[in-house]
Amino acid sequence: MAQVLEFKLPDLGEGLTEAEIVRWLVAVGDVVAVDQPVVEVETAKAMVEVPCPYGGVVTARYGEEGTELPVGAPLLTVAVGGTGGAGPATAPVAAEEDAGTAAAQAGSAESAVSAVSSEYSGNVLVGYGTAGPAARRRRVRQTAPAAAPAPVAVPAPVPAPAHRGPVPVISPLVRKLARDGGLDLRQVRGSGPEGLILRADVELALAAARDRQVTAPEPAPSAPSVTSAGERVPLRGVRGAVADKLSRSRTEIPDATCWVDADATELMAARAAMNAAGGPKISLLALLARICVHALARFPELNSTVDTAAREIVRLPDVHLGFAAQTPRGLVVPVVKDAGRRTAEALTEEFGRLTEAARQSALTPADLTGGTFTLNNYGVFGVDGSTPIINHPEAAMLGVGRIIPKPWVHRGELAVRQVVQLSLTFDHRVCDGGTAGGFLRYVADCVEQPAVLLRTV
Repeated sequence: MAQVLEFKLPDLGEGLTEAEIVRWLVAVGDVVAVDQPVVEVETAKAMVEVPCPYGGVVTARYGEEGTELPVGAPLLTVAVGGTGGAGPATAPVAAEEDAGTAAAQAGSAESAVSAVSSEYSGNVLVGYGTAGPAARRRRVRQTAPAAAPAPVAVPAPVPAPAHRGPVPVISPLVRKLARDGGLDLRQVRGSGPEGLILRADVELALAAARDRQVTAPEPAPSAPSVTSAGERVPLRGVRGAVADKLSRSRTEIPDATCWVDADATELMAARAAMNAAGGPKISLLALLARICVHALARFPELNSTVDTAAREIVRLPDVHLGFAAQTPRGLVVPVVKDAGRRTAEALTEEFGRLTEAARQSALTPADLTGGTFTLNNYGVFGVDGSTPIINHPEAAMLGVGRIIPKPWVHRGELAVRQVVQLSLTFDHRVCDGGTAGGFLRYVADCVEQPAVLLRTV
C-alpha cells in the first residue's frame, strides 16, 4: 500500500525564513525521483531549485506561483511504494526497471508508485544540487516510525505529450526570460552543448512567437490594469530584503560621511603598465580592493561590527570584501572571501566570477553573506559622488565615483589629470572622524601614488 509523505519547505540557511514560489517544475500526478528538483523559488538571497527527498507520485501541491511560503510550510505530498516507507531502497536498479515496466503494462497507479525508489535522502539542499562535491549534505535524525496512515487513493500519472521531454539544467536568467515571455522551455530546441538551451535560443523562439501574433486577429482592447490610485509593487524577494536591510541600517547605525578628491592618473598608468606586461589582466576594482585591504590593516576599527546586545565593538580578523552589483533582480552585494590574502590577479578573477554569477542570478546565499567591508563603485553609473547607506551589520563603506579628466594643480602647475571623488561612510560608534579621515586620506594617497603600497607589502 502506498504511503503519502509530506515534503515541507526546507531550511534554506543563512537566516532565510521564507521563499516565493516562482515556478512549479512538477504537476499533480507526475512521478518524481529522489533529489529531483520540484519547484523553483526565490529568496532574499538567490533564485534556487528545491529538490524533493522522496521518490514517488506527486499527490498534492501547496501554493500557487507567486505565493510566499515560510520555512516549514507544506510544499507538496508524495505517495511512495507500500513496502519501503521512508527507509532506504534495497531492490537493484534492474528490478526497479522491471517493476516499472510491469506497472506501465498493468496501468495501476499503485504499481507505478512502487516502481519508484522510496529512498529518503538527507540531501534537502537548495541551489547547489547533490551530484557535485560542492553539495552540502544534511543528515536527517532517525526517529521512531509513526503509525501507518490510512490507505490513500493515488491518482494515476498523467503522461506528458510525446514531443515534450524533461527540461535540462538551465541558467536562472534563461528560465526567467522564458517565463516572462510565456514560453514553454520543453518546446525549445537547445543549441548549446548536449542540447543545452541558451539565451539566444529563447530569444529566437520568442521572436518567432511574436511574428505569429502579428498575423493573428487583434483581440478587443482590455481595461488597463493600473487604477487611478497607482500601481502597487510588493516589497518581497530581493527588493524586500534590500528595503529591510537599508531600513535597519538607517535605524541602528549613526553614520557619517567624509569625502576627498584624488588624482588617479598614476593609478591608471600603473594599471596600464601591469596589463601591458602580459599575463592575466588586472581590473581597476581589484587595485582599489588591494588599497582597501591595506588601509583596513592600518585602521582596523573600520573592519568591525557592533554587538548591540553586549554593547561591544567586535573587530574582525579577516577582510571579506563586499562589492555592490546591479542586476536584473536588483542590487546585490557579493562577497570576496579572504580578500586580504588574494593577489591582484586572484581578486580580478573572483570579482569576474561573482559578477557573472550575479548577472545570471546564480549567486548562492554563501556568496552574498559574511562581508566585513563594502566597496561601492558607483562611478560606473556616471556619477561623481554619493553618501551610501552602510551594509548592515558592517561598519563602513568606501564609495568610488567616476574617473574623468579635470583641471588639477600638479607639481605647481595647472594640468589636466584623471580625477576621482572618494567617499567613506562609517559607523560613528566604532570610531571618530580622525580615524575615518586617516583611512580615507591613506586610500587617496595610494590612489595618487601607488608606490605608497610598496611600503606596506
